[in-house]
Amino acid sequence: MFKRGAHCSRSDWEMTTSHGPRFSGISVVVPVYNSEGTLRELVTRLESTLGRAVPKLEIILVNDGSRDGSWHAISQLAQEHDCVRGVDLMRNYGQHNALLCGIRMAENDVVVTLDDDLQHPPEEIPKLLDRLSEGYDVVYGTPQHQQHGFWRDLSSQVTKTALQSTMGAQTARKVSAFRAFRVHLRKAFADYHSSFVSLDVLLTWGTKRFAAVPVLHHPRSTGRSNYTFRMLITHALNMMTGFSTWPLQLASIIGFAFTLFGLGVLAYVLGRYLVQGSSVPGFAFLASIIAIFSGAQLFSLGIIGEYLARVHLRTLDKPPYVISDISSKESTCRQEQGLDRE
Repeated sequence: MFKRGAHCSRSDWEMTTSHGPRFSGISVVVPVYNSEGTLRELVTRLESTLGRAVPKLEIILVNDGSRDGSWHAISQLAQEHDCVRGVDLMRNYGQHNALLCGIRMAENDVVVTLDDDLQHPPEEIPKLLDRLSEGYDVVYGTPQHQQHGFWRDLSSQVTKTALQSTMGAQTARKVSAFRAFRVHLRKAFADYHSSFVSLDVLLTWGTKRFAAVPVLHHPRSTGRSNYTFRMLITHALNMMTGFSTWPLQLASIIGFAFTLFGLGVLAYVLGRYLVQGSSVPGFAFLASIIAIFSGAQLFSLGIIGEYLARVHLRTLDKPPYVISDISSKESTCRQEQGLDRE
């Protein structure tokens, strides 16, 4: 559908470093949600930073069910710039689902992802690419100073904790939405179709060569964060139960601990009866023991229920995203040619 190798501008040199090979092309994937006011500046700065550095540059803007004029702005940019490709999803699927859509459409050998609100400065991308050329497969841009709110930071910490088992604690602490990676890693999750998506987990399926570099992180220039408290909690739960088994292990540990506690209570009651010839008095003691064990059982059943629900949803084969429309210069040209023939 698209002309392969479309680029914004070309120079007679490619991006090279002293550490590794050249990058023949870069695909920048941006999930867009209610960011009509920042898209034009974002594209301009991406072109200025990368347009003359690589032979092929494409900017994939994935509209994730925005309620403002973001898709109209994306369509205009796609007509004005050869390198911009717009994708409109049927509804809001979530940031990582939108990223997965754009990554699967990328045509170049390196993919860069960043937010649409200009908190990730495009001018910092060469730092990620330079580190990537040292032999790593994934490089994260870790903010020198976080500019998010308390709940966003708390959710981020929960996510990073869930990632520690697969990425290592040191790397997981540096995970961010500002990342660069080699496009061949998507082969590891080419057959992934679940509606619960975590790009960072999927990347661990293809490599263990992760790195991070410190980058600037700007406050939002316009508007406010689209992440609500409910969305942050949902994402944290998805990370814990969708891509990790440690909640099940926690349930097992709780069950084992309370089993030992129950045996201890039984030993105390039998010992008191044998030594003093009387049982432990009081209804409150018995009621508290029953409440503790009931709570532990319900907690464990709740965790198991979350996993069973995800198995059920997986059998439904619910797609991670559905594309509504695609916008680019070439697609418009083809539509016009088709109308002319009619």
